[in-house]
Amino acid sequence: MHHVKFNYVDGISRSFEIAPGELILDAAIAADVPVLYQCQSGSCSTCAAQLSSGDAPTRAGVSSTLLASEVAAGTRLLCVCEANSDCSFDLAYTSEAGSSVAHNVHAFIDSVEQIASNAVRLTVELADGEWMEFRPGQFMQIEVPGLGVLRSYSPSSVGTDVPKMEFLIRILPEGAMSDFLSKEAAPEQVLKLRGPYGSFFLREEKRRAPHIFVAGGTGLAPILSMIDTLRQSGGRKPPMLLSFGCATPDALFCLEDIALRKQWLPTLETRICVDRDPQEGMHHGNPVSALREGDVKPDTVAYLCGPQVMIDAATKRLIELGADPANIYSEQFTPSN
Repeated sequence: MHHVKFNYVDGISRSFEIAPGELILDAAIAADVPVLYQCQSGSCSTCAAQLSSGDAPTRAGVSSTLLASEVAAGTRLLCVCEANSDCSFDLAYTSEAGSSVAHNVHAFIDSVEQIASNAVRLTVELADGEWMEFRPGQFMQIEVPGLGVLRSYSPSSVGTDVPKMEFLIRILPEGAMSDFLSKEAAPEQVLKLRGPYGSFFLREEKRRAPHIFVAGGTGLAPILSMIDTLRQSGGRKPPMLLSFGCATPDALFCLEDIALRKQWLPTLETRICVDRDPQEGMHHGNPVSALREGDVKPDTVAYLCGPQVMIDAATKRLIELGADPANIYSEQFTPSN
């Protein structure tokens, strides 16, 4: 048997034993040690951790989403790693955050509202007696009725809105959820949700630092949840910059919602971006190109949500502007048919 220790950002550590050949995530779950995870197959990065000591290779024959350079730098996906010695891992969240457990709920559709040329706002209400707690930025899996397939979406609403929840969903040609929402969804129809999932969420311990939010398309959803959570928190509000964009003006959405938040939050600056045909007041370019000198302070915290190419570009640009890579958090939105 080997000993594995998890070190959380709130200064708490938890240790457990692991048998030879046992996966680290499985051993942590069995020992009731707080840890975030989702797929348990190496196909997402929710359970990513930094190996600080010991030998913990990926199980032979198992693939993961990590790049060779990330593995070389010590990043591990706990769901596909074994311990060949006593090991210690640093986790980028608090022990409290790691204790959240995904569960199933039922929700009734309130409305499906077209908010842009290729996006809708889905509003649901949880069934009586059911509840869902989540951190702003985390996502839920929603089952497409009649098909049994799952699609992942982050609420644009906040925890205090529950039992009401809102989601911003991109409409894709021949998409399973898209076809359902466009052609079949009706008020009072029941949906099955499971969650929360994900290690992309607002870091409460850094809420006083300057914040930068970069959102592409429906990646705006978790960002709105984060901004509203900061608005509802007590005390001084941090400086915030939201850079949000879509390809064309007709694809933009929630502009009135964003304008309203600017009224509520004097510390919030917004930049609305389009790649083509910008209207007055819009930045001509993507949300990354709108970032400029002076935006980043030494302790700035950044949250990025959108296509992977945007996340990569935004990460590079923020580091160039002086951001600490450890303070940059991201969530990739991958369209699914």
